[in-house]
Amino acid sequence: MPSPESSIGSANTDLCQLVAAAADLCRKPLRHAVVGAVHGDSLDLCLRLEARTPEGERVPAEDLELEIYRSGEDLNLTLAWRQGEDHPLLWQGSHPVWMDGATGLRCSCPPQGGPLEALARRLRALLRPDQG
Repeated sequence: MPSPESSIGSANTDLCQLVAAAADLCRKPLRHAVVGAVHGDSLDLCLRLEARTPEGERVPAEDLELEIYRSGEDLNLTLAWRQGEDHPLLWQGSHPVWMDGATGLRCSCPPQGGPLEALARRLRALLRPDQG
């Protein structure tokens, strides 16, 4: 019988692999490694998605920070580029909302925002398949 510690470690690995695979699919041709940890059974966590070219070269300007948290019964996500406050960030609950990275005010979707919206929708569906 696996110990609780090994189960949590396995959950971390599974979640990181799930997030990396979703990011690879939605942000082609970039490849992603996920750094972070889940604490217990909670889905409240923050992960760093490190981007690489298909050849393996790091692309820090494309790194993302993913925050997953509950608000009541809802699962919400935020996705933000790790470099530069001039990039907007995406909040995804029941619908996507883009916010200015410096002011937090609502803004329009940036030209490179489509893949992030796709990633947020995919992750939300994968993590909460019972939610439409």
